[in-house]
Amino acid sequence: MTALSPIDHLKALSHEILEVSWTLYKIMIPTLIVIKVLEELGGIELLSQLLAPLMTSLGLAEAMALVWATSLLTNIYAGMLVFFIHSDGAMTVAQVSVIGGMMLIGHALPIEVRVAQQAGVRLGFSLLLRLLGSLAYGYFLYGAYSLTDSLQEPALLVWQPTLAAQPTLLGWAFAQLQGLVAIFLVIVVLLAVLRLFKLIGIERLINILLAPLLRLFGISRQATSITLVGLTLGLSFGGGLLIREAASGRIKPMDVFAALTLLGLSHSLIEDTVLILLMGADLSAVLSLRLLFTLLVAWPLIYWARGRSAAFQQRYLVHTLGHEPSVAEVRPSG
Repeated sequence: MTALSPIDHLKALSHEILEVSWTLYKIMIPTLIVIKVLEELGGIELLSQLLAPLMTSLGLAEAMALVWATSLLTNIYAGMLVFFIHSDGAMTVAQVSVIGGMMLIGHALPIEVRVAQQAGVRLGFSLLLRLLGSLAYGYFLYGAYSLTDSLQEPALLVWQPTLAAQPTLLGWAFAQLQGLVAIFLVIVVLLAVLRLFKLIGIERLINILLAPLLRLFGISRQATSITLVGLTLGLSFGGGLLIREAASGRIKPMDVFAALTLLGLSHSLIEDTVLILLMGADLSAVLSLRLLFTLLVAWPLIYWARGRSAAFQQRYLVHTLGHEPSVAEVRPSG
């Protein structure tokens, strides 16, 4: 096989960048607009009222429901700003860790579950995984800290932002445009690094080193590098790459399911970890206990899913890209 020239590599890289960027933009831009409309109509406040009773059962003030609701519908940054507004300065490290841990799993759902859906995982499953996973992790942390009576000292804010006035519609649009440009630049660097790693053999080394761990979760070698991207940089980037690979047929649907189940509970271990630590949360909530929780939930869930019939998997867990099967197509024969 003839080796590709530098020009050929640049052309292939440019095509990959445009393909992944366009895939994510098609999901993100309409979703951002819909969420802005819901926000203006009071949708976040309504959701927070519905979630308020759950906060009491987690040992949190009802105001934290608005923090979680904002994170669920928008992103961690917006949730952090609401947290700094409504935090009364009397929260313990355990309480901040609980709400911070819930934000880590339950944030940016409209965009991220759509990314998972486009990669081949059913929307309903992704939504339940993230919502119930976020809530379960909150109770997991609350129980762990209560039983051990740990982290009961007052939380110290590592960073206090300057809260700006509510932006105008034009200001909001400009901020979203800046975010989309930043995403494009990250994709450029990310794909260039991945292609370089593949050329010099580092990708193969990473696959060999991580294969035993990811095999525990039922993730194939073909999805190792992409899963690593999602774990470190975020579900949108890892999911965007999975969409491309799944569409090409190089990764099987249940391998995509396994990868996105893992990433649904643990992703963006660099950026998101730092953000929640800035709120005053403990490192255990954002890293060690989160990874333990992911192992306890994702491992049995993935193996349970792989044991279901193909008809069950197609109906409730995965779908063939570009084709949503009808009930008749997935109904078991006989």
